[in-house]
Amino acid sequence: MITKATIEDIPALTILINSAYRGETSKKGWTTEAHLLEGKRTDEQEMTEIFLDPKNTILKFTENDKIIGSVLLVEKAHQLYLGMLTVSPELQNSGIGKKLLAEAENHAKSLGLSSIIMTVISVREELVAWYKRHGYVDTGKREAFPESEIHTTVSAEPLEFIYLEKSI
Repeated sequence: MITKATIEDIPALTILINSAYRGETSKKGWTTEAHLLEGKRTDEQEMTEIFLDPKNTILKFTENDKIIGSVLLVEKAHQLYLGMLTVSPELQNSGIGKKLLAEAENHAKSLGLSSIIMTVISVREELVAWYKRHGYVDTGKREAFPESEIHTTVSAEPLEFIYLEKSI
């Protein structure tokens, strides 16, 4: 079931997001960034800040009262920004990500927005290809990957974000 997450979900969401993106547990899934970055993907402080901004919505995918997927949606001027699409590593490739993407599109339409935009680390070719199969296109825009206090880059090649967009 996909519903809107609440501030009470922060501890579970933080654990889920970090388990899917970084560290050994993330290597059970195909969306890991552990070979590129060390440290955490997020922390409870950042998650709290996300929840406190009224332009942000986090959707959660729950099964048996456990959060197994989530996505951050940020209302921009004419677009919805999609970030931190997360599925529990051992449940990836089961259709949960597709369902969260579809619900993100419904959310954008309900806000009267005409497109969804996201950033993906350019070297994550398999993930970029997955989004392209779901209708997202490379806009050509690039941005340097940001420095952070909660993670360290371990990739030998420089990282950058590519912008993907889907008109809805």
